[in-house]
Amino acid sequence: MSDLETTSAPSAAPSAGESGPPAAHTQLKKVKKQKVLLMGKSGSGKSSMRSIIFSNYLARDTRRLGATIDIDLSHVKFLGNLTLNLWDCGGQEAFMENYLSQQRAHVFSNVGVLIYVFDIESRDVERDLATYVNIISALVQYSREAKVFVLIHKMDLVQPITREDVFDQRAALVRRKTAEAVAIMHKAKPELQQQQRLPTHPRMTSPTLEPDIDLQLFATSIWDQSLYKAWASIIHDLVPNLAVIETQLASLGVAIDADEILLFERTSFLVVSKWASREGDRNPYGDRFERMSNILKSWKHTCSKYTGTPRNAEQFSDFEYKMGTTFSMFATKFTTNTYILVCMPPGEARFNSAKLNVAAARTWFKFLDGPAVPAAASIPGAGGVMSSPHMIAGTPSTYAADWRMAAPSD
Repeated sequence: MSDLETTSAPSAAPSAGESGPPAAHTQLKKVKKQKVLLMGKSGSGKSSMRSIIFSNYLARDTRRLGATIDIDLSHVKFLGNLTLNLWDCGGQEAFMENYLSQQRAHVFSNVGVLIYVFDIESRDVERDLATYVNIISALVQYSREAKVFVLIHKMDLVQPITREDVFDQRAALVRRKTAEAVAIMHKAKPELQQQQRLPTHPRMTSPTLEPDIDLQLFATSIWDQSLYKAWASIIHDLVPNLAVIETQLASLGVAIDADEILLFERTSFLVVSKWASREGDRNPYGDRFERMSNILKSWKHTCSKYTGTPRNAEQFSDFEYKMGTTFSMFATKFTTNTYILVCMPPGEARFNSAKLNVAAARTWFKFLDGPAVPAAASIPGAGGVMSSPHMIAGTPSTYAADWRMAAPSD
C-alpha cells in the first residue's frame, strides 16, 4: 500500500491467560490518502452505490441522482487514519476518451484501487469490455500495483434462478479481458501466455488467461446486502493496522466469552473487522455480516426519520436484542469512529458483564480514532503499563475478572 508512514508502538494485547509486557512490537501504519477510481459506463450505478455507502442514502432515494459530469472528487474519511480520495468518473463516451488520452497520466497515476462497475443489463457488452480493457491498460501503465475490484451490478434485474450462472459467465469474460489487457501492455510472447493459461471454464469455448493483476469480482445490487459485502471487501484491504485490530478483537472476544464480534465504521456501517469463536464459526449463514450492516443502516435511517436528525449524524448509541434462550446481542458506540456488535450465549449476567467489559476495552482501540503517536501512559487496573496510549500491555482477563465480580447474577 502506497503513501504509508510507520511508527513503532507496542503490540496488541496478549490473549487471555498471558501476563506481563508484550515480547514483540508491531508497526502501526498511518495512511495519508488512498486514491480510489470509481469508473464504469454512464448509468451503471456508480454514484448510487457511492451515495448509499458514504452519504447514507436509501436505495429508493438514488433515483433522483443525476449523471456525473466529468470527475466528481470527494475526500471520504474512514476511521480516523484513512482518507479515501474518491474519484467518481463520469461514464459518458466523451469523458472516457478524455480520461484515456489527454488526462491519462493525471487520472491513472498513483491509484491505490480501481472499482469498475459493469451494468449486467447493458446492451453493448462488447463496447463496455473494450473500454474496460483500455482502462486496465492505462492502470497497468501508471499504477501497476493498484488493486482492481469489478462489480457486476444490478443483479436484482436477473432472474434469481439464473443469477449465479450469469455472474459466473460475465466474471470469466472479465478475467479473460483483464489478462489480455495486461498481456498487451507487457507485450507478452505467445509462450508466456501459454504458461498463464487456466483450465477451460465450463461455460466458455476457449481457455481463460489468469490476469497478472490483483483482481476481485462481486455480484452487487443496491437493493440487498451484496453491496455491503463488496464495499466491505474493498475497504478491508485499505484499512491500516488491520493485523493489530484483528488481534485486539480476538483478545476481547476470548475475554468476554462471545460467539462473534463485528467492528463497524461509524458512518457507513461497513464491517472493518470480525472475530468468531468455534461456536460462531458453526453459523451456517455466510452473508450474516453484510446483513447486519444492512439492518443497522436501516435502523439508523429509521431513527433519523423519527428524530429529524441529519442522516449523517449519530442516531443511536446502543441497540440490544435478546432472543430468549437462543442468544443475546448488542451493538454500541465503541470509539469515535466505530460501533461494535457482540453476539453471545443467553444469560443476563453474561450480557451485562460483556457490556461493561466492552466499555473498559475501548482504550485498546483508541488508535482507530487517529494516527498513532507514541507516548508513555498508564491505566489504573489495566494489569500493566502502556508505553503508548493506544495499546495495553496487560491481560484481557484482568478486565473480565474485575467486571464479572461486579456483574449481577442470574
